[in-house]
Amino acid sequence: MQTDLIVIDNPEQAAAVIDPVRGRILEHLREPDSAAGAGRALGLPRQRLGYHIRELERTGLLVPVGERKQRNCVERLLQATARHYVISPSALAGGALPADAIRDRFSSAYLIAAAARTVQDVGALQRAARDSNKPLPALTIETEVRFASPADSHAFATALARAVASLVAEYNDDEAPHGRRFRVIAAAHPAAPPRSVAP
Repeated sequence: MQTDLIVIDNPEQAAAVIDPVRGRILEHLREPDSAAGAGRALGLPRQRLGYHIRELERTGLLVPVGERKQRNCVERLLQATARHYVISPSALAGGALPADAIRDRFSSAYLIAAAARTVQDVGALQRAARDSNKPLPALTIETEVRFASPADSHAFATALARAVASLVAEYNDDEAPHGRRFRVIAAAHPAAPPRSVAP
């Protein structure tokens, strides 16, 4: 069954997703199609396409989802296991850099390390939840704010830190026998300019 997003922690799968040709095949096969149909749509020779599809199936990124009759033959339908993929730092040599390895918590490097750890941890938790057929509780709050001045930005950061600390003090219970520990991250960075869409 196809999911919206899978976090990849396997180096072989990561290499397959990064490969330009295999990436195009996975993108096309977000919807079920045969190898022949994918070849026609992507303009790839049959032999070359067949090789890439076999490798994508071997690494578990493509799965058979049925058959269809095409003229006098039956075609096997394939589909990507997810509509989107994100590569976990654990798929790369060395894995994620611990955020606490960077001292400056106001640096972009610390933010990136924390975000990478989040991808790695939530990806592993997502996989375990999927294997046990259980939901994974999560919360994401995302918004944008336009500051009139650096002083307002500093005041906002101070107020946010106080609010988070107050909530943690109110709800944290280290003695709860059936409690579950959550990691809370509050981050801010300049909003990136919108990407231009090619005509």
